[in-house]
Amino acid sequence: MKTINSALPVVVTGGSGYIASWIVKYLLEDGKSVRTTVRSLKDTKKIEHLLELQNKFKDKLTLFEADLLTDGSFDKAIEGVELVIHTASPFFVAGIKDAKKQLVEPALQGTRNVLNACNRISSVKRVVLTSSVAAIHSDNIDSLKVPNNTFTEEHWNTTSNLNHQPYAYSKTLAEKEAWEIQKRQTRWDLVVINPSFVMGPSLSKRLDGTSVEFMKNMLKGVFRTGVPDTKMGFVDVRDVAKAHILAGFTPSAKGRHITSAEVMPMLGVAKIIKEKFGKRYSVPTNNLPKALVYVIGPFFGLSWGYTKNNIGQPMNLNHEYSKTDLGLTYRPLTETFVDHVNQMESSGLL
Repeated sequence: MKTINSALPVVVTGGSGYIASWIVKYLLEDGKSVRTTVRSLKDTKKIEHLLELQNKFKDKLTLFEADLLTDGSFDKAIEGVELVIHTASPFFVAGIKDAKKQLVEPALQGTRNVLNACNRISSVKRVVLTSSVAAIHSDNIDSLKVPNNTFTEEHWNTTSNLNHQPYAYSKTLAEKEAWEIQKRQTRWDLVVINPSFVMGPSLSKRLDGTSVEFMKNMLKGVFRTGVPDTKMGFVDVRDVAKAHILAGFTPSAKGRHITSAEVMPMLGVAKIIKEKFGKRYSVPTNNLPKALVYVIGPFFGLSWGYTKNNIGQPMNLNHEYSKTDLGLTYRPLTETFVDHVNQMESSGLL
């Protein structure tokens, strides 16, 4: 049980990120003071939306420069606070040239640097960590080993490595490291959020996010011939942000939390868009044969291993603990996808 003093600032690492931006916004709207870290204060285009929030909520938002790979760079931001929400970590699955350098080292070293800072700074009482369902399972085929093909918080990803599902590997290593560091002390506790594929409107106009790229490809006809027959968990970015805040301020919160609204096939996303936007977008209407995915999948970052282990395989996620432990409620995915498309339209991203 940890009661956080809501009058003190809350630290959010990686503040320009997709999820973190919403966390910062909601905290400010709740009247909290926020300190957030960004890689560079000079990159004003990347942090434009944070500067707008800073202007709107006078004296409530402070930006700090910090680098995941630089030991000690988070100390100044964390000094004197009780709650640290660590979201900063790279997320991309395509175009990976050096998984160790691009994914594993920033995720692992960043976690160490932030948590070591929490060890040095005696005011810290709780850390909320953004992990992923990728730390719970790697491939859908793994569900054949669990009851009812359904993953819960007790499961861990054991099948990823640097060459197969390296993003999932990076999240698994980082979360395990966080639990190990937490166990070695008794002052602060750790609460972990494990989102599935996060979708929904972004507060920035950036195009470099994996979620934005997925939706852009869905809308602009990249998948018009069909999509792989694979099931995925989806969740609204706004619900994920609220999960982090509930995890921070619910005294009894503990453990890991699968944060996922619903598991659906990729084609389900297309159907919702088709229902709401008609013929405005060239969305897919069918699944691709698995044999064809083996051929064209690599052009979209889908390895043969991914195709073998995920296409046509069952999978489900149990999100009940996030509801009972945090009191989290999930909005329908129809709202998520429609709001996402509307935001991309209004931001000129289409």
